[in-house]
Amino acid sequence: MSPSALSGMTGFGRADGALGAWTWAVEARSVNGRNLDAKLRSPPGFEGLDRIAREAAQARFARGQITIGVQAKRAEGAGNVRINTELLDRYLAVGEPYLLRGQALTATLDGLLSLRGVIEAGEESDADPEMQEKLLAAMGASIEAALDALKVSRLGEGAALAPVLEGLVDQIAQRAAAAEGEAQTHSVLIRERFERRMAELLGEGVLPQERIVQEAAVLAGRADVREELDRLAAHIAAARALLSGDGPAGRKLDFLMQEFMREANTLCSKSASSALTAIGLDLKALIEQLREQVQNVE
Repeated sequence: MSPSALSGMTGFGRADGALGAWTWAVEARSVNGRNLDAKLRSPPGFEGLDRIAREAAQARFARGQITIGVQAKRAEGAGNVRINTELLDRYLAVGEPYLLRGQALTATLDGLLSLRGVIEAGEESDADPEMQEKLLAAMGASIEAALDALKVSRLGEGAALAPVLEGLVDQIAQRAAAAEGEAQTHSVLIRERFERRMAELLGEGVLPQERIVQEAAVLAGRADVREELDRLAAHIAAARALLSGDGPAGRKLDFLMQEFMREANTLCSKSASSALTAIGLDLKALIEQLREQVQNVE
């Protein structure tokens, strides 16, 4: 079987970034999920990152619960400092009568600047829309980088899963081949069972031809496992194709597991020998193991 680009759904990715007075770290984690669910945790004021994160996750993944965390820090003391001249003028206007009456000394600059609200310190991103846009773009690039790292991590899990899945499919194929061999003796067993059943019925008196045909049809239907074996072979081929192909295979493998189990159940119900029943039970156990592992595939 050729190497595949099988992807798991568990992984971790990280990216760091900086711009101006800001530094940040982005961590992306994912676990199993039937569908794609991407959630972002970011600092207040960076809600614009939600759309970037969601679209970036959708472009890279088909399934899994993905959590993206952004931790941002602004350098202490960085930002814009502005004097509220309107408020300062009001302070001066209120104090002027006291100056004129000699009830107050002329205010010094440091005294004026210390008055409440005269100096305003704003976040750089709040004061400068262009800077805010650049900051969002840079953080968005880090989110994409973290998701790229997460994708590599998930592909690593897929590479580890691939031989396990392929091994289970090979075991299923071996048991299906054993069922093929056992099915060759089925017709003899059914014929013997039919003869015994006819002897029992004839012992009760003359048996109508219609009843004989009916009994023969019932036993023949139970004996024929050819259809189940053919479908098992088709499912095995489909599973191998999915495991060696490109692109997300998890949903299709999920559905295929149901079809595998349906054939194994029918094989057991139609079995006319303990040997074939044992093979059917082995198949069911292997299919269940494969189904559990498939839950990890994107």
